[in-house]
Amino acid sequence: MKGNAPLTRLGDIAEVKSGAGFPMETQGLQDEAIPFFKVGDMNTLGNERNMQIARHSISDETRLQLGATLLPPGTVIFPKVGAAIATNKKRILTQSACVDNNVMGVIPGDMLLSRFLFRLLATKDLLDFASNSNPPSIRKTTIEDWKIPVPDLAEQQRIVRLLDEADELRKLRAQADERTATLIPALFHEMFGDPAQNTWGWPIKPFGELVRNKDGKRRPVKAADRAERRGEYPYYGASGIIDYVEGYLFDETALLIGEDGANLLARSTPIAFVAHGKYWVNNHAHVVTYNGNADLTFLCAALNLRNLADYVTGSAQPKLNQANLNRIPILVPPLALQDQFAQRVREIRELGVQQAASGKRLDDVFQSMLHRAFSGDL
Repeated sequence: MKGNAPLTRLGDIAEVKSGAGFPMETQGLQDEAIPFFKVGDMNTLGNERNMQIARHSISDETRLQLGATLLPPGTVIFPKVGAAIATNKKRILTQSACVDNNVMGVIPGDMLLSRFLFRLLATKDLLDFASNSNPPSIRKTTIEDWKIPVPDLAEQQRIVRLLDEADELRKLRAQADERTATLIPALFHEMFGDPAQNTWGWPIKPFGELVRNKDGKRRPVKAADRAERRGEYPYYGASGIIDYVEGYLFDETALLIGEDGANLLARSTPIAFVAHGKYWVNNHAHVVTYNGNADLTFLCAALNLRNLADYVTGSAQPKLNQANLNRIPILVPPLALQDQFAQRVREIRELGVQQAASGKRLDDVFQSMLHRAFSGDL
């Protein structure tokens, strides 16, 4: 904003509305019915700003019986009760809709652009508005009494345009990061084919013959003890670094493979990762090192691309024990080809590091712009 705009009570330039209870008998979408957003939909529907597609609806007759307000497009909505507040989700309705009684909506008046209000809310943690009750809740009067800067509409539009442009750069960077994450699997398939099907007919050996196992050196440390032993060395578990401690157990490059946990089947994160330098490993990750038969970076990619369900035991607590890990069949291309793959992976990871640094800079710039926008410095 060019200069400080006067502060105005939000309730004087916008209408604050709470939602209504959702009638169970009308779940699901119905033709010619009013879209109905539940608080849980805010996490799964729409992009960062907009709520676009409803999974539920109610008839106008039911809406009137509930006394539910039909919120117009442009209403800014957010959770108002319980744990949902901590998600800090804010959305803009792109269509007339109703919301459930865990959601609050702010309908901007003529002096306020909805996207300006959305960006302004982005500078606030919703918990700052919440009571100390259990569960926490946000009162209508608290939102109404919030005093906000309200420049003229042209200035609001300028601020929104600048922030949207900066935000778009962040999204493009995130998309580039996602594409980079797919490069290693694509490179593996390009150089070696499908690791499960062995489409190119490489020799096959059990994993245990390709590495030297060092599980015997692992040692777990309780969280309370780690808190008293904070240090510079990474402390690894089944899914990567979980802490930093003083002292280390290993001082070499090793491949770590998750030994237990739901991720062995869900595969929401890699189960294998390469550790370098000095570090500590607990008893939830296998530790293997190079024995001259296969490159560790190659083995890491091969394991991360394989479905290991046939080698995992237990349902309540999935486990990949050492015996089953050792018998997993692994295709074994020539070491020279594995080395070429490892070099290209290093280049891809270096690109990822550069992108992460660039993304961090963009995030910092955006947050700085966001706060400057509402303090008269943008």
